[in-house]
Amino acid sequence: MLFSEGKICNFYPLKALWLPMNNHFILQAGVGVSSRYFKKATDRNRIKRLLREAYRLHKNELIAHLQKEGKTLSVFFIYTGKDLPQFEIIREKTELVISKLINATHEKTTALS
Repeated sequence: MLFSEGKICNFYPLKALWLPMNNHFILQAGVGVSSRYFKKATDRNRIKRLLREAYRLHKNELIAHLQKEGKTLSVFFIYTGKDLPQFEIIREKTELVISKLINATHEKTTALS
């Protein structure tokens, strides 16, 4: 459902699919890297570790916002670059995606009010 109906947020080299969901969890997240550009599993795993760590550092702000708004959200981060990234780039782009998600979920609430 997330991939078919979700909204897309792009901040190269990071792409995020997100969708407000009605489930028991406030926030669900996943990460993925294409094997098309990274043939070695060690490279894909390294990038996924970087994505998860950057998400872990910034998720508290999003969780606090969702709790305040009374919403739940599912997010999937996809690394779309073709080169092995530095952690600072991933961290910066993850922060941008999370701030965009906060704004997008906030706009929905104010538009309905």
